[in-house]
Amino acid sequence: MNQQKQKIKNINQIVKKNILNLIPYQSARLLYKNNINNKILLNANESPIISLFSINNRILNRYPEQQPKKLLNAYSKYINLNNENILITRGADEGIDIIMRTFCEEHDKILFCPPTYDMYRVTANILNIKYLIIFSIKDNWKINFNKIKKNLKNIKIIYFCNPNNPTGNILNQNDIIKLLELTKNKTIIVIDEAYIEFCIDQTMIYFINKYENLIILRTLSKAFGLAGLRCGFILTNKYIINILLKVIAPYPISIPVLDVAIQALNKQNLIIMNNNVKTIINNKKWLIDKLNNCNCVKKIFTSTTNFILVKFNNSNNILNSLNKNNIIVRNQNHEKTLNNCLRITIGTFDECKKLYFILQKIS
Repeated sequence: MNQQKQKIKNINQIVKKNILNLIPYQSARLLYKNNINNKILLNANESPIISLFSINNRILNRYPEQQPKKLLNAYSKYINLNNENILITRGADEGIDIIMRTFCEEHDKILFCPPTYDMYRVTANILNIKYLIIFSIKDNWKINFNKIKKNLKNIKIIYFCNPNNPTGNILNQNDIIKLLELTKNKTIIVIDEAYIEFCIDQTMIYFINKYENLIILRTLSKAFGLAGLRCGFILTNKYIINILLKVIAPYPISIPVLDVAIQALNKQNLIIMNNNVKTIINNKKWLIDKLNNCNCVKKIFTSTTNFILVKFNNSNNILNSLNKNNIIVRNQNHEKTLNNCLRITIGTFDECKKLYFILQKIS
């Protein structure tokens, strides 16, 4: 055995076995490693509209507050919820992680309902936490409430993405409320509202003080167009917030992130954000209308988000043709129930036109 192989073997003996066997989250940038310049990126559910902010606070020799009051106040005002119900995190992904680390012990399990955001599975695997998968009902993607109800033993956390990624649908609020009632004092229900600004009337934020087992995740990555900022929020009752404060990193939010996030939440920029949401929704309506005329399209699933899930007659051919034309979308063929499906982020109007033109040519 050569020296390099021996080194690898030695390290592998030290690394946790679940990490050695881990299939990591396949981020959009990880999946597409080529030069992204001059490409139309419709694969990561980012906003196509650039947010322009400047860093005002350039004093970086001091640590920030663990939970900066200015940002808590700004987000509190935006969502009309008390500061004591908010925890600032490094994106919603950190929220997924610290909730699991806070509540799960060795014998516990989490539950989630594919097709959905894969970080629930990946985080559980990293933390060596068991999980139960209950697939959503195919075609309408509703949660299988009856099956979940029968499988709650040792389930400590249930994760729902609402609206769901990659399907784009809204979950039935009555089903979630029934689960909250059913799991009182037993199970935490986490609602990941990363895309909620595209259908704000569907938020469950108003149930936070009614159900002590409800946690909501939010982010500035999607509608706010700040995916590169990595700023998210956990919303729940003050008792859970105080427990999570024991687990979160001592300085999770950097001063530049704090600076930009506060600017994004001022009155003027909230108007801009809401106008951008309207623009993206109008682009989506236009694109769906056009795609319904393409012979290569088999089905477009109902979407309340900034992306659409489209089933094609042959998704691999479509994917290759789009790649050749510098349009990058997200392949969903790896999902058990999403054969021949591609997830397409809604871009600018020009980007939507270019996408339609290529698909029309293929048809």
